[in-house]
Amino acid sequence: MEQIVNLHIELLPEGMYLATSEDVQGLVAQGRTITETIEIARDVTKKLLEAQQTRDSSRKLAAVCDTFDYPMIVAL
Repeated sequence: MEQIVNLHIELLPEGMYLATSEDVQGLVAQGRTITETIEIARDVTKKLLEAQQTRDSSRKLAAVCDTFDYPMIVAL
């Protein structure tokens, strides 16, 4: 089942991007581009949620609905 995790992404002074989330405790991902950072965050999130699921199943994320908004980033 797909679930929604909100990421907070910021550009660091070193030129790298950092992703964290209030939805998934312990989620920290860093990459050279926004795309790379999101991919790393997705992998880390899966591992964290799998580990948390075995310990505590009470935390629920929002399920993906038939429609939702997605902030698409386009480089020109």
